[in-house]
Amino acid sequence: MGEFLGALGQKLAERWLTLLVLPGALFLATATAAHTLGHSHALDWSRLTEQIARWTRAPAATTVGGQVVLLGTVLAAAAVVGLAAQSLGTLAQRAVLATDWYAWPRPLRQWARGRVAHRRARWTAAAHRYRQQRETDAHTLARTGRRADPAARRAAYAAMQRIANEEPDRPTWSGDRVHAAALRLERDHHLDLTVLWPHLWLVLPDTTRTEITTAEQALTRAATLSGWALIYAPLTVWWWPAAPITVALALTSRYRVRSATAAYAQLLEAAARLHATDLAAQLGIAHAGPPDPTLGDALTQQLRLRGPQPPASGGTTAH
Repeated sequence: MGEFLGALGQKLAERWLTLLVLPGALFLATATAAHTLGHSHALDWSRLTEQIARWTRAPAATTVGGQVVLLGTVLAAAAVVGLAAQSLGTLAQRAVLATDWYAWPRPLRQWARGRVAHRRARWTAAAHRYRQQRETDAHTLARTGRRADPAARRAAYAAMQRIANEEPDRPTWSGDRVHAAALRLERDHHLDLTVLWPHLWLVLPDTTRTEITTAEQALTRAATLSGWALIYAPLTVWWWPAAPITVALALTSRYRVRSATAAYAQLLEAAARLHATDLAAQLGIAHAGPPDPTLGDALTQQLRLRGPQPPASGGTTAH
């Protein structure tokens, strides 16, 4: 047990150092450069070096006690900054997935509704162009007996996919990517992913759960980059080199969030399709063959929570 606790403590210390302290220390170093150099001496590294040398000659930095206090202060400040970045990343992830945008505060909800309408109009137009291209290719095949060049059809399909995989229902691409997985399960198999998932998770094999957890963690790390971008952004007021850092973090976060969301949504959909019958067997629902709408209706009906029933008229409620 002692060896286990020691290994666990070492692992936690490594994660604390990697995820919080080191990125936070890098931010503190950048903030120090921003405060020292400003816009007028943005790239004057000799000026920064001289200022750091003056700080190191200060009385508090020349004693062992002062150095210990200084190091502890830097580590604590770096950890606080790292926690702030993770908190902002959590908010960014929630905003990007936009699962509950219907319940957002009124100004944000109105913006999200307009965004959904705009995305839906663009997707509908792109889907119409894709259908037209498919019909044109079909007419060409029927008339000439030869298949048309697929480049135009593929370009039209890619344009539609860049907006969303299915008709948009959320204000962001990532939110619609997860929604598309749930929509296809509902349409193809009558599986309500929201109702099904907590129960399905318990019957999934360990390897499948590991894959899904890894994808979810990758999404969280990608969203945390957005938190760092938000933290670096105020430094641009004092130091212009902070602007490209902020832009690089934001763009990297956007790319990684989309990639991680796509992988996560694919795994959710695949797990539901592959293991819905396993859940049915656990619940005693007889079914042979792959999932179908009949099985989906049976699972949804059995797993959906019933709301509280009102007391009978004239009856009493026990407390």
